[in-house]
This record gives sequence, structure tokens and C-alpha cells, in this order.
Amino acid sequence: MEGGGNTTTKGSGLGGLFGAGGAGYSHADLAGVPLTGMSPLSPYLNLDPKYLVQDTDEFILPTGANKTRGRFELAFFTIGGCCMTGAAFGALNGLRLGLKETQNMAWSKPRNVQILNMVTRQGALWANTLGSLALLYSAFGVVIEKTRGAEDDLNTIAAGTLTGMLYKSTAVVVGLSSLHSDQDQQC
Repeated sequence: MEGGGNTTTKGSGLGGLFGAGGAGYSHADLAGVPLTGMSPLSPYLNLDPKYLVQDTDEFILPTGANKTRGRFELAFFTIGGCCMTGAAFGALNGLRLGLKETQNMAWSKPRNVQILNMVTRQGALWANTLGSLALLYSAFGVVIEKTRGAEDDLNTIAAGTLTGMLYKSTAVVVGLSSLHSDQDQQC
């Protein structure tokens, strides 16, 4: 080609591909169009970088709306995620328990049914447990945030503490009632 568009040197090897080594192609030769006032990202991509900068928001929000999700909006994700995690963990635990309980049985339909029953029972149990905990945590978090009028880490700590206290409060009641019944039997 005349005009020096396609000039390479011998022995440039792979270095020529990455911009090192001998003479290469000029930007104008590659694009076929003069690049006046533009600085492309690479000789193979004829694009001005100023068009890649986004100075506007990604989402259209109503006037006065927060750009982050509030605790109430995140509650749905938290509860759903905990239910799904509980179901998956419970199913794996049920499979483990089902295989352990039926290890002396031959592979047959009754064994398969027993394993599937254990998988579904444990999956539902764990999903309900973790979903209930997430519901309590989210409800406490939303109520505390609305009461205090602030969104900070103290809300998270208080919601977690109250959830744990309420969840374990039934164990205290059961423990006290069994203690009381033991004292009545001694008399």
C-alpha cells in the first residue's frame, strides 16, 4: 500500500500486537477516517471516551426519594433470602438424616420415600425457622427506625438483640415451667 499504512517490522512477534516493537498502524489508517479532536481508547475501537462517562443517575426516582433502599424495602429480600437459605440447608440436612436412618435398608421405593419425607420435613422446618427469625428482625428494625427517626448501626444492633431475646424467651418459659413442676413433685 502506498502512503505507509501497512508497515510492520520483521521480528516484532507478539510485541507488535500489544503496542510494543516496530512500527504499527496509525489510528487514521485503521479507521479509514481522520480522528480530529478525538482520542480513542484503542486503535481498534474508534470511540471518544467522553461519551462513556455517565453523569446522570442510573435509575429514575420520584422527587425527594432516597437513592438507597430503606429498611422496609430490604425486609422483603431478607425474609425471602432466609426462607430460601433455610429450605436449602434443611433439605441437605434432611438428606443426611434420611440416608443415616435408612442405611440398613436396601435401595427401594420405601427407602426413597422415607428419604424424600425427611428432606421435605427438614426443609420446611428450617425455612419456617429462619423465615420467622428474619421476619422478627425486619419488623423490629423497621419499628426502631421509624421510632428513632434515624438509620444507623444502633438500629441493627437493637433489632438483632430484641429478635434473639424474643426467640429465646420461649426457652426461658419452658425452663421455668419445668422447674416449677419439679418443685411440685418434690413436695
